[in-house]
Amino acid sequence: MDQSRPQRAVAVTVLLLAALTAVLVPTVRNPGYFTDPASLTGWYAASWLLFGLAALSLRWVPLRHVPGLVLAGALAVAATGLAGPPLTSTDSFRYAWDGRVQNAGISPYDHAPADPALRGLRDDWLFPHTPASCRGRDRVVVEPGVCTRINRPTVHTIYPPVAEGYFAVVDQVSPAGVRHKALQIGGALAALGVTGALLAIRRRIGADARTVAYWAWCPAVAVEAVNNAHVDVLAVLLSVAALGVVTGRRVLGGTLFGLAIATKLLPAVLLPGALAGVRRWRDAAAVLVPAAAVVGLSYLPYVWASSSSVFGYLGGYAQEEGYDDPGAGHRYALLRLVLPDSWSVPAVAVGMLAVVAYVWRRGDPERPWSAALLVTGTAFLLTTPGYSWYALLLIALVALDGRAEWLGVALAGAAAYLGWRFLGGATVQWAYGLAGAAVLAGWAVRRRAGARNGEGIRPGPLGERQPMWKESP
Repeated sequence: MDQSRPQRAVAVTVLLLAALTAVLVPTVRNPGYFTDPASLTGWYAASWLLFGLAALSLRWVPLRHVPGLVLAGALAVAATGLAGPPLTSTDSFRYAWDGRVQNAGISPYDHAPADPALRGLRDDWLFPHTPASCRGRDRVVVEPGVCTRINRPTVHTIYPPVAEGYFAVVDQVSPAGVRHKALQIGGALAALGVTGALLAIRRRIGADARTVAYWAWCPAVAVEAVNNAHVDVLAVLLSVAALGVVTGRRVLGGTLFGLAIATKLLPAVLLPGALAGVRRWRDAAAVLVPAAAVVGLSYLPYVWASSSSVFGYLGGYAQEEGYDDPGAGHRYALLRLVLPDSWSVPAVAVGMLAVVAYVWRRGDPERPWSAALLVTGTAFLLTTPGYSWYALLLIALVALDGRAEWLGVALAGAAAYLGWRFLGGATVQWAYGLAGAAVLAGWAVRRRAGARNGEGIRPGPLGERQPMWKESP
């Protein structure tokens, strides 16, 4: 055997990682979200291509070098997200405001940012008040001569209590004048924490660590978790921790799931995966009861401190995003290709119930993330969300399970978020349609490989044999 081949594989992987970071820096500094979305999309596509090549080259790197390379790449990718201010999302400005409001002794659920009662908390960063600073397309006028960087400034916050607690802590520990960097650094630390948790879980189950690169090196982590500082990354960290312990310590797993759900509601979709293969109601209750208790208890302090609803604009947001109106926006884009608009919501309900029943019946309780990936990925394909940061949870599940074809669903979310600005509404259908086709192709390949290797066994993403579903009794 050529002894120089492993060294070449390491060198090629390092070069590809260097190229990836070199492309990510101008990507997160590209100001073209409003003015030149095609250019920004091109940079983002280039970063995804380099990410794919780097992850592919890692297959030939000797196992002893993989954890170090994964961690080094994770640090480099996360650092690129710090290279500029948030450019494709203004959500972190609301986070900063909610943290400031709480540290002033006021419930974040009681007042909208534009409320005159909170004028004393405004500063020139979140509320610029010069004519020149109010001309940006990401600025909203709240009163004559004053605008804000915060989106939807006339409505109350929608974020759950653990997220609000995180915003308050970041604001409390941040030096004066740090602005967006505090939340970006928090996102980077959380993203690196996810990488560490993924490596620990893969090592514990005796699985190849290479799949962790699907999270650690993914451009979405640099853009959404760090640069845009989306709180979703904290929910992902808690979710991965929950999936890692729920098999042997159900109460702790349920507690962590509750914290994840109370950070961002989306992790609730993981619960069916956590219960995959569970037959006894006592075991299910050991997960569900702590999860529900943590969510309820986390809301209580805010209920006591608030005079308004702690659900804020959540209902209005769901309506605005078209979840209850299938004819609005780009929601349910794939279903609407084959079904009347009015059938979309019932079709989603039926589809999700079928998938949940399947993973409950056939899922492997030792690999809850496999079932969670199937349920979560199906939910994305059926609802076709247009916000790319939602996919952070899906990317972490892919890194845990290894079925890389599901990364196409995450990429579809980014294409939907950026591409529709210059390609039109059909972008959503094309992006998610191609992603769905990739998932089906991956399933067919694995099914054929499983038939060759033995029933109930599938080849892993890197050639190892891993149980995917347990046999029916």
